[in-house]
Amino acid sequence: MRYDAVVFDLLTALIDSWTLWNAVAGSETDGLKWRRRYLEITYGCGTYRPYETLVREAARDVGLPERFGDELERRWPELQPWPEAPAVLKQLRLPLAVATNCSNRLGRIAAERVGVPFAAIETAESVGFYKPRPEVYRAVLQRLGTSPERTLFVAGSASDVPGAKAVGMPVYWHNRIGLAPQGDAKPDYLERSLDRLLECVSGAD
Repeated sequence: MRYDAVVFDLLTALIDSWTLWNAVAGSETDGLKWRRRYLEITYGCGTYRPYETLVREAARDVGLPERFGDELERRWPELQPWPEAPAVLKQLRLPLAVATNCSNRLGRIAAERVGVPFAAIETAESVGFYKPRPEVYRAVLQRLGTSPERTLFVAGSASDVPGAKAVGMPVYWHNRIGLAPQGDAKPDYLERSLDRLLECVSGAD
């Protein structure tokens, strides 16, 4: 194996959270606008403020009712993994972990939706910071007991690429919806699905 463990961004790399945000917002246009504003707030936040609060603030900032944040939280158990995710992860014979920008409670619910066990689940709430701050990546590495260079990070959001690379982790960017890159950091692997992950981990590519 090329790596000793694999860490995942939960809400974009493993979970199709975009569909739920769009459903709550009432349209894809409003859902994307709301989600993008939430990401802007989160990336600028650094120190943890309640995830649920940021979601409501983002809705208000783009002209949507703040109660949409409560509705998103209520419907959180509806989250679904990307179609290939459970099968791919079940074939990975390595410790798997999650580093996610949400609360402990919502992180656990979302991780359970993937249907595979994780050796560690680190959230922004548990660490006290939001990604792409280095504390989140370092916390999950410490929990796993692995070195950065031997721990593959599977990014979903663009900010996780420079975030994980900055602490020395190789990155597989599962850029499902074609997000624009952030900064100059380049992923080691760039894919539109998780289908090639097993090859990259095993060194068969």
